[in-house]
Amino acid sequence: MSITLYGIKNCDTIKKARKWLTDQGIDYQFHDYRSDGIDKELLASFLTKHDWQVLLNKRGTTWRQQSDDVKDNINEASAIELMLEHPAMIKRPVICTPDTSLVGFKTDQYQTLFAR
Repeated sequence: MSITLYGIKNCDTIKKARKWLTDQGIDYQFHDYRSDGIDKELLASFLTKHDWQVLLNKRGTTWRQQSDDVKDNINEASAIELMLEHPAMIKRPVICTPDTSLVGFKTDQYQTLFAR
């Protein structure tokens, strides 16, 4: 099974997800947005499975640094541009298997996903 975990390596949630996968003996590839990049095609593939509002991280520093005008007028197109410009604004992690994709890390969701 081909599994890819997407995120930023110094993110605490990414560290937890990577540790969980390693502890379970699950082979995966890690794609770091900062070193490996993100393009419109990859983001579009996420958006076929998840709504842009699920993917946009409004809890992080990068979102809080945006102007009120940007925050008040956010829509799908502007969210996509922001996530491409600032990959830290994509909720982490995004994990993709051949069958499905999850956003965020919760142990019970990962256990269910890999129990198949």
